[in-house]
Amino acid sequence: MEQRSLTITGANTSFFSRVSKTLTKIITPTKEGINALVISNKRSNVIKAYENYKKVGLNSTDSEPIEKKYEQAYTSYLETLDKYVLNSIYKKVSSGTATDFQKQALSQYYGIVQLKEGEYNEYKYRKQKYLLELDNENVRLAKKEKLSRKYKTFYISKMDELYKKILKNYSIKLADNTNVYDSSKELIYTKVFITIEEYIKSILTLKIEDRRSKENEEVVAEYRKFEKFLVGKLDTRDNIEKNLILLGISRKLFTHSLPLVVAEQCYLKLLKDARTLVQDTKIAAKREKAYEMLINLIEDYNIKLLATKVYWDNAKERENFKALLDSYKNIEQLKESNFSEYIKQKEILFIKEEIRKIGKEKIDYTRLLRYYKRKLVDYGAIREIGSKAITRVGTYKKIKKEVEKI
Repeated sequence: MEQRSLTITGANTSFFSRVSKTLTKIITPTKEGINALVISNKRSNVIKAYENYKKVGLNSTDSEPIEKKYEQAYTSYLETLDKYVLNSIYKKVSSGTATDFQKQALSQYYGIVQLKEGEYNEYKYRKQKYLLELDNENVRLAKKEKLSRKYKTFYISKMDELYKKILKNYSIKLADNTNVYDSSKELIYTKVFITIEEYIKSILTLKIEDRRSKENEEVVAEYRKFEKFLVGKLDTRDNIEKNLILLGISRKLFTHSLPLVVAEQCYLKLLKDARTLVQDTKIAAKREKAYEMLINLIEDYNIKLLATKVYWDNAKERENFKALLDSYKNIEQLKESNFSEYIKQKEILFIKEEIRKIGKEKIDYTRLLRYYKRKLVDYGAIREIGSKAITRVGTYKKIKKEVEKI
């Protein structure tokens, strides 16, 4: 009896122990499980609030309370995501159980936090962007079609807003001293191009993939050009050409966040980089490719940007541009009948304009000027007479020996 009793007791203990452990797992989930449940709840709340906000519209008399509710739901959602980063990902990285994605996520998080002291506005927008990207990855991995579709609409809308705010913040910084290229702003120019590229890769691609989204055909066409820069290692020329495409797309997507006066500075930055590349490149074939890219850049700057400029600080520059634009329009007429002549005359026009402009720069463009003048001589646009080269736009002193070195 004693033996039988012990056997039964032992069996019951084992059984109840298993049941107890199972119930513990269900009733008292791990910290990570709690975080996941809370995030899911907050996410559902913000999606619902966003949908209600969109249905009512900004012009409705009922929009204010609904907008406020949406903002509250959004704030609560972000706070929960922030706790998730600190509680779950940090612990996994510390214990050595984190995935590469989680390690990278934590590294990015601390990088953004460092902006708080010196660049609070950038910190504020980038932290929101970061947390949304983090949860978007969670939604993607969940593979729930209905949730993914609803979240995607909210996600794109909010990210559009944040990217515009980030770029506007950079624009304010660049708007100081707008007429002169300031080398101390180099980092801001880099951030502008990186931010536009981030947007195109992560948000514009989502819009293009979404059949319900009606993106501008020109934007899609420019994106197709950008795609070729997503593969392989890029050299300096590739990066300048890529940034030119990014800037063209931004002129259609971020007109207010990157106003014309700031876009003009970005073009001038690319022109400076392209001129330096042509001047410093020693290999003839590579220099010719860099030169072709520079001509395209000059055309974009003049025709796509300056042609839309309404207010000019310098009346003389405005008149010079009007004359250039008239000449360009006349040359355009050759495009259908004589394409090679059209290309030649267009290059001559832009080279002469370049010579006029870079003569006023503080940077030493001596070798580039020689290269330009050699081009004009080859095209028959100027004649070498002794030590001078004569052209319709003026007389340029030239030492023949210097020309022969090119």
